[in-house]
Amino acid sequence: MKEKFMKEALKEAKKAYEKLEVPVGCVIVKDGKIIARGHNLKETKKDTTKHAEIIAIQKASKKLDSWRLLDCEMYVTLEPCSMCAGAIINARVKKLYIGTLDEKTGAVGSVLNLFADYKFNHKVEAETGILKTDCKQILTDFFKELRKLKNSK
Repeated sequence: MKEKFMKEALKEAKKAYEKLEVPVGCVIVKDGKIIARGHNLKETKKDTTKHAEIIAIQKASKKLDSWRLLDCEMYVTLEPCSMCAGAIINARVKKLYIGTLDEKTGAVGSVLNLFADYKFNHKVEAETGILKTDCKQILTDFFKELRKLKNSK
């Protein structure tokens, strides 16, 4: 089941890739059904807050007519940054499934861990390494292609 939903998050990451956005994808699941999807749109929208997780949280909140995403699970291809980790805590997401870690800006264990190292009023469970190779590969391919594009200009 975890792999099934992470594959859906990877589909979102591919949409970002096609728009020359850092390929991060996210889906939010409640009662075994996807209720929201998101992918990075920072470059397209020229807005630093348009991360996959934030977009998916906004859509899920609208769908549930609540800012509390109780009993929801999030699947994201790349470990969330501090902004997104904070939003996940505030949205009361139950569990987060992460594809690959982000050694530069990850805030769920790599650089810092907002979920474990601080005493917030809500605890989010996290599990890493879901389809890790696929989630890492799309990022590697993207940045390789981006470097080629920049060098050809």
